[in-house]
Amino acid sequence: MEIRILDEALEKFIYSLEKSAIAKTLRVIDLLEEFGDKLGMPHSKKITGNLFELRISGKQEIRIFYAFREGKIILLCGFIKKTKKTPEKEKKRALEKLEELT
Repeated sequence: MEIRILDEALEKFIYSLEKSAIAKTLRVIDLLEEFGDKLGMPHSKKITGNLFELRISGKQEIRIFYAFREGKIILLCGFIKKTKKTPEKEKKRALEKLEELT
């Protein structure tokens, strides 16, 4: 499946990570491109409705929200996870970006 990055902010976020984290992130994005909606745990998790998160583990826990739209995968936004639970403000930000697509 084709992958699109919604905006430059996400691209800047990915390339601001440590080198090893960038490599892991790009690898998991490649897996998403290859397996699409068949990609499951531990790499992908459904959050709600059409909102999913890519899960990249390592020194830093990285999450990238994404959605499926018109046969494509749209990467919405990302963050470094610092708590056990996904912060509500990050979910809200991703849902707002998802709303902008429609």
